Amino acid sequence: GEGVERVFPVYSPNLAEIQVVRRGDVRRAKLYYLRGRTGKAARITEKKTW
Repeated sequence: GEGVERVFPVYSPNLAEIQVVRRGDVRRAKLYYLRGRTGKAARITEKKTW
């Protein structure tokens, strides 16, 4: 279970569709502060959709 940062080519013709599986509940746009965290500290709470 290694976490890896990925950059996805969104406008690539090879990419057929993008499906959102889960949404995280965060208060900022840039999540760079998570880079220094490991294990459970790097988790983001899931956004509740009622």
